[in-house]
Amino acid sequence: MAGVVAIVGRANVGKSTIFNRIVGERVSIVEDVAGVTRDRIYASASWLTKEFRLIDTGGIELENASFTTQIKMQAEIAIEEADLIVFVVNGREGITKEDEFVARLLQKSRKPVILAVNKIDDQAFKDYIYEFYALGVGDPIPVSGSHGIGIGDLLDEVVKQLDSTEQVYDEDEIRFSIIGRPNVGKSSLTNAILGEERVIVSNIEGTTRDAIDTPFVKDGQKYCVVDTAGMRKKGKVYENIEKYSILRALTAIEKSDVILMVVDGETGIRDQDKHVAGYAHEAGKGVIIVYNKWDLVDKDEKTMQKKMKEIRNEFKYLDYARIIFTSAKTGQRVDGLFPLIQESYENSRRRVQTSVLNDVLVDAQLMNPTTTFNGGRLKIYYANQVSIAPPTFVLFVNDPQYMHFSYKRYLENRLREAFAFEGTPIHIICRKRD
Repeated sequence: MAGVVAIVGRANVGKSTIFNRIVGERVSIVEDVAGVTRDRIYASASWLTKEFRLIDTGGIELENASFTTQIKMQAEIAIEEADLIVFVVNGREGITKEDEFVARLLQKSRKPVILAVNKIDDQAFKDYIYEFYALGVGDPIPVSGSHGIGIGDLLDEVVKQLDSTEQVYDEDEIRFSIIGRPNVGKSSLTNAILGEERVIVSNIEGTTRDAIDTPFVKDGQKYCVVDTAGMRKKGKVYENIEKYSILRALTAIEKSDVILMVVDGETGIRDQDKHVAGYAHEAGKGVIIVYNKWDLVDKDEKTMQKKMKEIRNEFKYLDYARIIFTSAKTGQRVDGLFPLIQESYENSRRRVQTSVLNDVLVDAQLMNPTTTFNGGRLKIYYANQVSIAPPTFVLFVNDPQYMHFSYKRYLENRLREAFAFEGTPIHIICRKRD
């Protein structure tokens, strides 16, 4: 992902319609009632091969409506997280006091802003945009979310500005983030990792957000902890928004090579743990499951084995992930994280020789031949590895519809056994041979 774009503005200016137009599907609720979008909505989008994450926000209002404070807070959080802000106004209504309020909020954010004047779906309304120069947030771009007019011009500007904010990372550095639901010990684990004899190189503040990534060296290897601690603003009101922690995790995941998924050993695995871990899996990142607060768990000689079985059962889609039981408080096994991080990083970048890859797949088919599925029997002609991080393999077959999911899983397991892909997902793509 190239960055995070937040769509902000007062209620009922068409933010959700523009969001849906960019994403290409009806993700947000669209209704002609002010303030209908009460929660931030996140989605992936792309334009001219450039990918980015898009945030739709609730409207920002001056009136003290029942949920106005909540919506204002959500928008402020989205503004703080964004690399770029699209400020939407209603071209038919002109500048309102709410627009002026939002403009001041954006000016204080010191983030790059693109002004989109919506509902300009007729040439007769085009002159309406000049009034909005008075907001002092840049040149207005006329658009119509409902009809798609001007959306291409808007996205051209989005991509242009994202290119200017993109960060370049050290190729010799292993970047990892520590994610998980609130209060599982992420901050304590970060402190434990950075403590003792670590050599902290510097604290680099993110160019466009408050998160701080901390580079350091351990045993001659450069690392960087990608911060997921949360807002720098004080006040529990920010800490208690569950969806905010998800956005923070998504941003950290995209910037990382390896993910440490922290589970609270005292309270056990919750549904939210599985949701958060799912984002790392879907992003194709290497994953290590860290069962933290092990010092607070009542245990005997069989407890670790039982917990291991429970973790595997709850995180079935993370069967490749290593598991480690730690205590950030006492430092127990914290040093054991580094060999696992390095293993996951290296395995996610492993390339397999094409001839060896095809030998393994031939042997796999001899041991377990394909069966009839969807009216035909799969034939695998040959395979290539097309990318790394995660390792991705294309299988050229007679018809991709004949591949049963269980047989794909079987082939995945054979590749893992043959090439040591512990700690990283692998992707198998079937394509019809021409």
